[in-house]
Amino acid sequence: MALLPRLRHLMRRPSSASKVGARRPTKAARRGDTLHEDAVRSMLGDDPNNVRAFQALAEIVRRRATGQVSDDDPLTAPIDDSEVRRAADLAVWSLAEELAGNPRAWYPLIELARLSVGDDHEGTLRRLTTAAERDPSGAALAEGLAVLREANLPVEALGLGVGHWRPREHVPEVARQMVLASLEADRPLEAKQHLRTLEEYTDARKTADLRAELTRLIGDA
Repeated sequence: MALLPRLRHLMRRPSSASKVGARRPTKAARRGDTLHEDAVRSMLGDDPNNVRAFQALAEIVRRRATGQVSDDDPLTAPIDDSEVRRAADLAVWSLAEELAGNPRAWYPLIELARLSVGDDHEGTLRRLTTAAERDPSGAALAEGLAVLREANLPVEALGLGVGHWRPREHVPEVARQMVLASLEADRPLEAKQHLRTLEEYTDARKTADLRAELTRLIGDA
């Protein structure tokens, strides 16, 4: 079964009373990483966009989910690898959705988009748009553009970037992603325009290496 149908099935279950970022109750015995889990959840409560803390917690919930799948009756048929991956993805989805309830959270939305990009085009764009709107630094926008590019959707990446890129305020990485998306979409003239925008609105000393790199890429194209 695809990821999103499984998620819809889970959403029909009675909702948990747990707070955003709080460790969910479990009947299982306390594991060795429980204290670590509580620590990173506390960090994410303070900053829901702490990437390292999110990735650490995602690894814990993935390990727990795949362990539960693997701990089934050993006399039954072996669990398919794809089933294990889906269980892990479902666990991370649940975590990201929980943290995304924080109005300051944008990174969990990026992870939700990454998980849904293959089978929920509109939902992916909606999540990336919300993430970009929540983050004034532009880091969320840069991450969102990378997600779309990795999914071979450079045109969608350009649409997202054109609608949300603020060169004076955003990190230079957004410009890199815009230029790369333009080249991947066979739009070299747009790539040149994005490079000119970077040159016009950013500190030349701070972006010299990036401008040189993008100039070489455009020249090669």
